[in-house]
Amino acid sequence: MATSVARALLFCGLLLSSVNALSAEVPPPAYQLIALPAGVPSEVLYSVALQESGTRLRGQLVPWPWTLNVAGAGYRFATRSDACTALIAAINTAGPHRVDVGLGQTNIGANGHRYSSPCEGLDPYKNLSVTAQILAEQKSKGGDWITAAGRYHRPAGGKPAARYRRDFAKHLSRVTGINLMATTP
Repeated sequence: MATSVARALLFCGLLLSSVNALSAEVPPPAYQLIALPAGVPSEVLYSVALQESGTRLRGQLVPWPWTLNVAGAGYRFATRSDACTALIAAINTAGPHRVDVGLGQTNIGANGHRYSSPCEGLDPYKNLSVTAQILAEQKSKGGDWITAAGRYHRPAGGKPAARYRRDFAKHLSRVTGINLMATTP
């Protein structure tokens, strides 16, 4: 009996170590908890956040929750409160269709209806949930997750979506440990 328990423990240990060897990076728990109910792989959700709001922190690229993009210019804030103040000002000056918010950089003009207020887009959990919903919607239109990510960024497609797919595939390759290629549909 003791040897069968020892063998089972050894087998589980080997199995776990082989799973970890396959994955280059495990997405943080919030990504896993939010992605699963939406039907989106956590690696995809995390890679989108890296692509959209990633910044270098202590030598590593990490998504930053209080990130805004206003008319093509990126801004990062130390606090949610500071980001919220800047978000309201940006909407008033540039207009909601020129403002992206949070970890997934959801566009306020196109997706503001998914939030109770614009500043709710700065809530990391809500922003990831909205990002996962949009990714699932884009995936339901067909294709693989790289294609869905391209449509997430630019539903109209074209060169901007192709560039995004290429860059997103690099992040997804890093996270999964699998060398992926973005193809042009």
